[in-house]
Amino acid sequence: MSFNPQNPVVVQADRSILLETDNPRFEEARDALALFAELLKSPEHFHTYRISPLSLWNAASAGMTADKIINSLLEFSKYDVPQNIIQDIKDYVQRYGRLKLLKHEASDNLLLLSLDEALITELTYNKVMEPFIEAKLDKNNIIIKKGMRGRLKQALIKIGFPVEDLAGYVEGEHLDINLLSVTHSGLPFTLRMYQQDAMDIFYAGGTSRGGSGVLVLPCGAGKTIIGIAVISRLKQHTLVLCTNITALRQWRDEILDKTDLSPANIGEYSGEFKNIKPITITTYQILTYRRKKDEDFIHMNLFNLQSWGLIIYDEVHLLPAPVFRAVAEIQGKRRLGLTATLVREDRKEDDVFSLIGPKKFDVPWKVLEKQGWIAKALCTEIRIPLPEADRLKYAVADSKAKFRIASENPAKIEVANELIAHHKEDNILIIGQYLDQLDIIAKRFVAPIITGKTPNKERERIYGEFKTGKLKRLIVSKVANFAVDLPDANVAIQVSGTFGSRQEEAQRLGRILRPKAEDNFAFFYSLVTKGSKDQEFAANRQLFLTEQGYRYRIISLESMEDLAEKLKRE
Repeated sequence: MSFNPQNPVVVQADRSILLETDNPRFEEARDALALFAELLKSPEHFHTYRISPLSLWNAASAGMTADKIINSLLEFSKYDVPQNIIQDIKDYVQRYGRLKLLKHEASDNLLLLSLDEALITELTYNKVMEPFIEAKLDKNNIIIKKGMRGRLKQALIKIGFPVEDLAGYVEGEHLDINLLSVTHSGLPFTLRMYQQDAMDIFYAGGTSRGGSGVLVLPCGAGKTIIGIAVISRLKQHTLVLCTNITALRQWRDEILDKTDLSPANIGEYSGEFKNIKPITITTYQILTYRRKKDEDFIHMNLFNLQSWGLIIYDEVHLLPAPVFRAVAEIQGKRRLGLTATLVREDRKEDDVFSLIGPKKFDVPWKVLEKQGWIAKALCTEIRIPLPEADRLKYAVADSKAKFRIASENPAKIEVANELIAHHKEDNILIIGQYLDQLDIIAKRFVAPIITGKTPNKERERIYGEFKTGKLKRLIVSKVANFAVDLPDANVAIQVSGTFGSRQEEAQRLGRILRPKAEDNFAFFYSLVTKGSKDQEFAANRQLFLTEQGYRYRIISLESMEDLAEKLKRE
């Protein structure tokens, strides 16, 4: 057995990988692993990754070969890479594209093609495949029943054979739209190099190899701009799905500012308006609305009310399950998913892969930070003792109640006060999960609060005052986790979060990552109750950001004087 003590990686036969953090090659190895493995946990000295079939298929779809993945492991491993791991990588990577979905020229059906005769035979005898098979055409082709394109892809990935969909698309109605070189707001405009690359990779020259997939970029990197660029390249009627009404109107404003499209060609389909135009923007909430739990979703037919050539799924990691079912029926339309993280708390990443498309482009957060496109973020976790008066209540509570008691630790308010004083010249967001806690903070700091109950007009007014600098502090609930553009926010204080939601932590950091005019620094503080369920879940929330290269400085408090001294040394 060979042994390279200077290397930071240990690859184990169960597909787990240990990465030593106190190693000169740590960052280099971390960036390599992030391309094909998923981070599971990140304690102080060793991070644990896992290689999974889906992580390998996403890597393969983004252009990585089995040899490149294996060579990365060989380069950084302390010990020999187990032979079963090498074989697994070769096996799973070559499965992507082994099956192809094509148009059957002689009918309206689709063909499932493989050059592997044994695989075609195996699939024809697999009971999972029975609902999808019209007939076996020959030794290499299966004729698929009409209307089964999406559900077939879902079924195939679950039995371990992701299909490469090359069946092409139905063209949407033409739309004359062009990007401007000078925006309507008077600023010069051109795509950044990585935005151009992302758009080109998705478009793929207009061939069937492009047109469906997910682009993964950090918050603040301009995913909306890439979406608009794709619309201008395709020039077809487009449906855009967003997380909330604020995001919807930001999309509308960006399209109007950066293209030559007139307002008459953009429709808002929301609780307030039901306008269907060549570009129509809606929300997941309106699509999943129904009067009663057992009734149909009354707005889901929006997918078929226009000749859409492109459907954009913003924050695709939040795509609700009912929308997945609708997406399965419209696989003939081009589909673009935009997200900062493929992590889904419901573990439906394989449905995103099958129905929206595989990951086509992924740029690490730290790469864009080094290039100055997003702010440099300093992440700090401040661990705060639970007051004596709450300890007995915490001790006798069940697990869920323990988390809430720790999350609403009243001592966090004094820490927030100290941080606000330390950052008195900055633009501060205070973010939390529990409305009672946020109401107390809003009264204490005499600052406006935005929650799910805040009317849309009031939200827009408050966001506008924060953007112009009239407000320096703003308190927001989880409604502001996604797609809220507050470019001058440079400090975020998280007082409570959603259990162990990794994508939420990433999105909250993203609120302050827009590039800054001067020193381009942002500060993210996560306040957690020391030695509690709050601290346990905080460790899991931080996983995705750790994978992206962010390290949390830990401040363990015994007194407020202790915090003041540590902040002075910052």
